[in-house]
Amino acid sequence: MTRKTAGLRHRIDDDVSTDLMDVLMALHHPTRRWLVELLHVDGPATVGRLAARTGLAVGSVSHHLKPLHRHGFVEPAPELARDTRESWWRVTERQLSWSVEDFAPNSPARRVADLAELENFRFLVRATQQWLKEMGQATPEWRRAAGSSDHLVRATPEQAEDLHKRLDAVLQAWAEEVKTDHPAPESRMVRVTLRIFPSKPVRP
Repeated sequence: MTRKTAGLRHRIDDDVSTDLMDVLMALHHPTRRWLVELLHVDGPATVGRLAARTGLAVGSVSHHLKPLHRHGFVEPAPELARDTRESWWRVTERQLSWSVEDFAPNSPARRVADLAELENFRFLVRATQQWLKEMGQATPEWRRAAGSSDHLVRATPEQAEDLHKRLDAVLQAWAEEVKTDHPAPESRMVRVTLRIFPSKPVRP
């Protein structure tokens, strides 16, 4: 029997799901988001290489890649395989923007969205903690380039939404500008986080 290629083995006949609840469940899982970022930062990889990089079993990696593939976050890269035994994957350019207000209050979908929001916050906390832990080994240039801003300003919901849109537009324009340049030897992946929310005084 002829062995199927990686592309055929991982083909999904259904259209990529657009159901937001299913998409959130697919991406907002610590292991799945880790796999997406590994493919984004390090480039295409085989299931075996991802397993070696993460310490997960090959079967576990394949299990997590399946929902990511179904919802358009990763895709097979069969042209990179040397033979039919290799299963190569790459990240896609899919963007995801959502709000808990996209779901009816007290609905199952709203509970999923609330959990996704919480997991996203935990993810950003882990990313920040990782940088703070590694900051001492970074060059002085990177330590000066990294930073954070914190402002406490009275505003209406409309004004806060306007600020969010303006900052997002600036970030998108900057990202496109950086993409057009050839990567310099000292370049690294940079994570930029924008979060706007009403806040009371924070207790220590």
